[in-house]
Amino acid sequence: MNVLVVGGAGYIGSHMVWALHQAGHRVVTFDNLSSGHRDAVLAGDVVLGDLADRVALERLFAHQRFDAVLHFASSIQVGESVREPLRYYQNNVANTLNLLEVMVRHRVLRLIFSSTAAIFGHPQTPLIAESHPQHPINPYGRSKWMVEQMLADADLAHGLRSVSLRYFNAAGADALGRIGERHEPETHLIPLVLQAASGRRTHIAVNGTDYDTADGTCVRDYIHVEDLAQAHLLALNQLCHADRSEAFNLGNGSGYSVAQVIASAQRVTGCPIDVTHGPRREGDPAVLVADSQRARDVLGWKPAYADLDTIVAHAWQWERQSLQS
Repeated sequence: MNVLVVGGAGYIGSHMVWALHQAGHRVVTFDNLSSGHRDAVLAGDVVLGDLADRVALERLFAHQRFDAVLHFASSIQVGESVREPLRYYQNNVANTLNLLEVMVRHRVLRLIFSSTAAIFGHPQTPLIAESHPQHPINPYGRSKWMVEQMLADADLAHGLRSVSLRYFNAAGADALGRIGERHEPETHLIPLVLQAASGRRTHIAVNGTDYDTADGTCVRDYIHVEDLAQAHLLALNQLCHADRSEAFNLGNGSGYSVAQVIASAQRVTGCPIDVTHGPRREGDPAVLVADSQRARDVLGWKPAYADLDTIVAHAWQWERQSLQS
């Protein structure tokens, strides 16, 4: 297949580009490199451009024929979305609308959308399944939820079939150390902890120790980025053969607290990690853990790297290589 990966130079997108290439697909990456990295795209062609630029999108779709689009280009920081909500609605919602309109006009009617567990808000059950009520509590979650509503309407009106993959906390790095997490600034817990272990940071700040959890710190479901990429490949296959829109939650089904992640990093690295404590971040629920049984049953998906120490070890390998480069 000819596949367009929007945001293919980013963390998850770059792993997806490589997985698509390994599976035999022809890949084109469309990215403005505002948060991605050109050298992270290990296969296929790269077209520099922005979803806000309708002319660039029209030119891309006019000159190349795509069988499907995978969409990873979005702003993703919960706290930032609370401070700058309009920016999130512009980038995540309005720019996605540009993409959908161009896709419909050029009759490219298959989309895999990078969604999020943040659409659910505060969990009402220990594990969050697809049927869980959707009440996002921050602009980031609301922006992704809005796109899912747009996709449902585009399916009914235009036959644009989509699969929304709602993942929990993407983590880890390519098992062979070729690509990994490189956000600037970094906001994700595991790389921040490992930067404290490597000496790139003096400490790790824990945001909130008074949550209603076993040790008072937030609990999250960490899923290896390569497992996410495999889920996207399976979803693409499902979309092509079943020809219907779907949504799946992706996680390991096991929650780990911030304190447990720090303990794992200390085990994996053998390095001391200085910890400081601060107030809660705005818009953060105490616990988010996935029920991914439907993805297992329908897609045949099974995470290969479910163990937290393995996820941390792959991220640590990437952190050490980053120090040497």
